[in-house]
Amino acid sequence: MTPPDNGRARKHRILVADDHALVREGIAKVLALGGDLVVAAQATTATEVMTTLERGQIDLVLLDLLMPGARDVDLIRRLVAAHPKLPILVLTMHADPHVARRALEAGALGYLTKDSSPELLVDAVRHVLAGRSYVDPSLTGALIRGGRAPASDELEQLSARERQVLVALVSGRSVLEIAEELQLASNTVSTYKSRLMDKLGQATLSDLVRYALRHGLVQ
Repeated sequence: MTPPDNGRARKHRILVADDHALVREGIAKVLALGGDLVVAAQATTATEVMTTLERGQIDLVLLDLLMPGARDVDLIRRLVAAHPKLPILVLTMHADPHVARRALEAGALGYLTKDSSPELLVDAVRHVLAGRSYVDPSLTGALIRGGRAPASDELEQLSARERQVLVALVSGRSVLEIAEELQLASNTVSTYKSRLMDKLGQATLSDLVRYALRHGLVQ
């Protein structure tokens, strides 16, 4: 997590939403180690989150679920409705796969617990900033075991390779990583990704994550 030498590198502006001052300050210090990550704003209530986003440019919301005015995952739904392209990473005390599932289905792109290491937090932030999903490694197995919905007609039409690419995408792997893992050309993986979007009727990676959660495909 050594900061880059180029001081002109673009800073990614992060809103930290948590009602505990010590937590917010700790997060700011951890993210500063990333070099290109900066806490540009802080919020302590759901109302402050919404008004802060109206005032300035934010690249990512790092969101606690237990703030005043935030009821379960309702705030996530409100954020997605108002700012559909804004990535949300949940950082919470809840090491509960059921809560994680609800948060991701509501529109969060990542879910991490507060007992994670500083390195894991920075890694999760970078994944979500890049538009890739991220689930706390301690919860991924439980999410898989949490029950599967019946396969839809769309899933039945997917080839085995398309299913592989779908699972890899919603697990947070990049096109290049998937290409290396499956021994395919990167443009071939990109084609699979576009085809999956079309076949499943999903416009964004967040939509694909929610779709995969509903059908028990997250890993």
